[in-house]
Amino acid sequence: MSNSSKSLKTINPLTEQDLRSYPLMSDDEASAVVEASHKAFLDWRLKSLEERAKVISAIAAEMRKSKEDFARLMTDEVGKLLNDSRSEVDLCAAICDYTAKAGPKVLADEEREVEGDKGYVTHSPIGVIYGIQPWNFPAYQAVRYSIASLMAGNGVLLKHAEACTGSGLFLRDLYERAGLPKGLFGVLLISHEQSDRIIEDERVRGVTLTGSDRAGRAVGAKAAELVKKTVLELGSNDAYLVLDDADLDLAVKTCVKGRIYNNGQTCVNAKRFIVTEKNYDAFVKAYAEAFEAIALGDPTDEKTQLGPMVTKKQRDELHEQVQKSVEKGAKLVVGGKIPDRTGWFYPATVLADVAPGQPAYEDEMFGPAAAIIRAKDDMDALRIANSSRYGLGGGIFSKDVARARKLAADHFDTGMVFINTFNVAYPTLPFGGVKTSGYGREHGPEGLKEFVNVKSIRIG
Repeated sequence: MSNSSKSLKTINPLTEQDLRSYPLMSDDEASAVVEASHKAFLDWRLKSLEERAKVISAIAAEMRKSKEDFARLMTDEVGKLLNDSRSEVDLCAAICDYTAKAGPKVLADEEREVEGDKGYVTHSPIGVIYGIQPWNFPAYQAVRYSIASLMAGNGVLLKHAEACTGSGLFLRDLYERAGLPKGLFGVLLISHEQSDRIIEDERVRGVTLTGSDRAGRAVGAKAAELVKKTVLELGSNDAYLVLDDADLDLAVKTCVKGRIYNNGQTCVNAKRFIVTEKNYDAFVKAYAEAFEAIALGDPTDEKTQLGPMVTKKQRDELHEQVQKSVEKGAKLVVGGKIPDRTGWFYPATVLADVAPGQPAYEDEMFGPAAAIIRAKDDMDALRIANSSRYGLGGGIFSKDVARARKLAADHFDTGMVFINTFNVAYPTLPFGGVKTSGYGREHGPEGLKEFVNVKSIRIG
């Protein structure tokens, strides 16, 4: 099949103007990228952990040096606030710092007790790891899996989302400027059909995807057919619980920030706000007032609090979810109308009285629309939170931190819990979910060991 007449296109969500077109690769061109990564891997795997760490440290330095150019490219491609783009590059550099420091210790050989003999466990690289990544964090999504895999000694391939094609290529060039062997990190400009053939390629030994649960099922099934390891991060409708003893001002302020961060387009955004009877009316009132004051605008303007959504399709899908929720009984408190202006904007929107059967209750709303749900009491709030098919992140607001921690550990059926705060990711803490939010972990020691051959060696 020839893709010479087809291309990937990036469009600025603020201006709705085309940025660039990138020709799709032919099957032979894509295969050559895989081969280059595989060949580079054969040498890279033999480098010591310390040698790999030195290159990853250099990548961190190059990230900081290139921050402004990278941030502006991301904002142009996906519409995120420029300061959020800068913070994203900072997070990527911090991931490199952590990996370079912790990697040699975490991945070092371990001696194990074996009766009469000597036993060792090595964490050996397995080969080329293929990552399929979304557009909402053009740098972070790619760095998150690639830096850990490179530290482990693997080769890495990236199929980035069409919307941020330029960012994927920028990252490849940044890695190579910092001293990563040419070709070890390869970017594939390919279609979904071609992607299946990459998964089938015998040189590819592992697959990781961040995306929808539908995409995760398809990629996970394809990889399972071939008995290839996968890590899947599939989004969520994260619940933040406002318990009876919550500090209401802190809860409102944090939940507003948690919903509109990254223009509301983050898998671990705070999305459902489950508030006990005691605080419900006061929370809805204060939350709506805060949302009504949020300024839409140019993401490069420091005063802007909410930029455009990434595409018209994403914006229209969110609007449809809001409308259907209202039709099924949700109360539209603020927002909910598409503004008459250039750019794929959607206003900060508040839905109250959200209940089962409504998209705002059941599904993930990927944009700046908040769902507020009433609970009878603290345990009812946890029951509602856990009734979701998703389980990526979530939060608890309570003045009794010890109790909140116990509720988080013993009762909250999700991969990450934030108590009296909102955050996205931190290099030392594992990131990932349960249920249809996926499986496997990124970050921390757990993430460094996802794509390695844990090999036993016994000496008699």
